[in-house]
Amino acid sequence: MSLTIRPLEAGDYDAWYPLWQGYLTFYKSEVADDVTKNTFARIVDPGGDIFGFAALDEAGQLVGFVTYLFHPFTWSNEPRCYLGDLFTLPKMRGEGVGRRLIDAVCDAAKAQGATQVYWMTQEFNYQGRTLYDKVAEKTDFIKYAKNI
Repeated sequence: MSLTIRPLEAGDYDAWYPLWQGYLTFYKSEVADDVTKNTFARIVDPGGDIFGFAALDEAGQLVGFVTYLFHPFTWSNEPRCYLGDLFTLPKMRGEGVGRRLIDAVCDAAKAQGATQVYWMTQEFNYQGRTLYDKVAEKTDFIKYAKNI
């Protein structure tokens, strides 16, 4: 399968939106429309603080996306890269889309001098975890969150 991986662009919103909604549905979540619009605007803003890649099939259709950001880290002089969101169309799973998107983030992280790319997923994401177990090391960390 031929895939093109490139940065998300402002003109991708209409194609990205259904995938974003699919991602939220998969994780049993909802995000307000104004947050969704703002998030996409931040991703495609050249001076923004969130970045993203699109995966396009041979026909130029958006079949997956990934978002990521950089942050300083107290245990290193170099930044870390957090891979925030990764989604591929269900019909494209197992076709290498997720791996290619992760590789693109890793390449971008190396270019920025980051020493690590990391991400989280939920326990029930068995198909995603099958890929993640092949491309990264599962850590022993447990996430805690407190809404304020």
